[in-house]
Amino acid sequence: MRILLIHADRFSFRVTGETSVAMPSELQKASPEGEVAECLVVFMAAEKGDEADIDSVVSQVTGEILSLAGQVGTDHLVIYPYAHLSSTLSPPRVAVRLLDEICRHLQGRDHLKILRAPFGYYKAFEIACKGHPLSELAKTIIPVRQTEGSAKAEESEALKAEKTLKSEWMIITPDGEQVSAEDFSFSTRPNLERLFRYEKSGTRISDQAPPHIELMRRMELVDYEPGADQGNFRWYPKGQLMKRLAETYVSRLVVGHGGMQVETPIMYDYQHPKLSLYLQRFPARQYVLLSDQKEYFLRFAACFGQYLIQHDMQISHHHLPCKLYELTHYSFRREQSGELAGLKRLRTFTMPDLHTLARDMEQAKEEFIRQTNLAIQCMEGFGLDFEVAIRFVRDFADQNRPFVEELAACCSRPTLIELWDERFFYFVAKLEFNFIDALDKAACLSTVQIDVENTERFDITYVDQNGEKQHPLLLHASISGSIDRVLYAILETQAMRMKKGQKASFPFWLAPIQLRLIPVSEKFNDACRQVLEKVPYRIDYDDRDISMGRKIRDAEREWIPYILVLGAKEVEEHCLNVRTRDGAQRKMTVPELLSEIESQMNEKPFLELPLPKRLSRRPIFVG
Repeated sequence: MRILLIHADRFSFRVTGETSVAMPSELQKASPEGEVAECLVVFMAAEKGDEADIDSVVSQVTGEILSLAGQVGTDHLVIYPYAHLSSTLSPPRVAVRLLDEICRHLQGRDHLKILRAPFGYYKAFEIACKGHPLSELAKTIIPVRQTEGSAKAEESEALKAEKTLKSEWMIITPDGEQVSAEDFSFSTRPNLERLFRYEKSGTRISDQAPPHIELMRRMELVDYEPGADQGNFRWYPKGQLMKRLAETYVSRLVVGHGGMQVETPIMYDYQHPKLSLYLQRFPARQYVLLSDQKEYFLRFAACFGQYLIQHDMQISHHHLPCKLYELTHYSFRREQSGELAGLKRLRTFTMPDLHTLARDMEQAKEEFIRQTNLAIQCMEGFGLDFEVAIRFVRDFADQNRPFVEELAACCSRPTLIELWDERFFYFVAKLEFNFIDALDKAACLSTVQIDVENTERFDITYVDQNGEKQHPLLLHASISGSIDRVLYAILETQAMRMKKGQKASFPFWLAPIQLRLIPVSEKFNDACRQVLEKVPYRIDYDDRDISMGRKIRDAEREWIPYILVLGAKEVEEHCLNVRTRDGAQRKMTVPELLSEIESQMNEKPFLELPLPKRLSRRPIFVG
């Protein structure tokens, strides 16, 4: 089935005649004319093959309609058969059955007002589309049993529960003082207030494109992939380099913390007795695939594989805390299209995932503090500012007040606390470091959680000092959040700097090109090559036949930390004319330059330049 959903200021239609498949009964179920203001108009065309699994088509279509109606805030629906959406239409009887079932499911929602246009009649209509980012949405709905490898979006019970959550919001200061978030003075913490308002609103939809999208394309880092599912990206050489450097940095921190690195599959049996239960406890939508009539889901975290490894491990109390780590290059979440926003929220991403088995709650709390400190170190390494939110089940927070206060002190800033009266998920405590972007929207980066369910669900045990098997507690942690989102946060930070009139820059160790050598003329090319051999960093040189001013401007637009100009005077004096991003310009010898650079690397990872060193040999990736 094809559907086109339009959020309209007004919509009207009237029947003008009968087609060859007109059915008189349709005029008894539908209206020959109608007019509605402020509505969601659903144009739909049933296609060949829909009859393979009518229930799944109805479920998916109603799900899309209800989801978008909720997002745009309307309870008026127009169901409008529109054959022009497809060239492979289903038989009329199938189309009518689908319309009947879809309308029946929607009419079961008391709050909805539904206007149905008749099938099989010519109709004239007028529509006024609102024109915001969610006002026009086209979907192709595929019956689950029609095609091997077809995908559908699954909504877990946890996601449904999340929509009904009622929370109390508090602020706790580093010295342990607590106050209602509504009464807290945010005058010195405007981003914390933005986080609170964003979280309380419950919506993740943005009506503007975040500025990092333009920057990631202009800088030839990342781009949309039109040949893939929405929310998937192609990474160009410079972006891929930054991604690998970030992955290496995070992995070093986690492995240094004791994480034992593993690798697990990307898909799992949907009917696995343990995994199917866990799916309902995790607030994420899954991709589901069919193979030989068997359903598999694509992982949305490394949890599943690590649980199954931990189940098979022989673990003693001497081994605890025991930490497994995986850098999942491919994790999948079927995010709603209206929530997708560049690298902030996508459907395929890279996630560093650490799972720690802890002997008891005391050890779990100790490890929680350690991993929080590790996350702080990680954020500082990327040069990112963040606001802290911690979510607790109220009973846990009340019973562990010293831990709550220690955690707030550890974060060294006022912290947003969300309290739930009931535990809807598998965790009792969840810490998040949130980045506030140029549009005042929040995005979670680092996270640490205490899981009280899954070691029992997956029968993960350790042998205690008495030789008895016990179920440990489990900590989930991603000390950086997704690597893709880290790059989003870095770019958004620089967009905000630029808005203030400041120069944008990357941390030196992450800059795709760390130094650019610019000869005054081509007769200094040999001297440039000699410098290139002496500098063991990501350095290139601009040998293009263009003006010096253009070369310097291009280097500035790429945020290159060091621009090195080489001419007759520099050759004579055995030095370089060095320009840096802070606007300073001075003469330095190569050894002096290398000494300054070394202090900026600060033991961060290094990778070679992923492009030809001569700019004249370099292709253009984004036109």
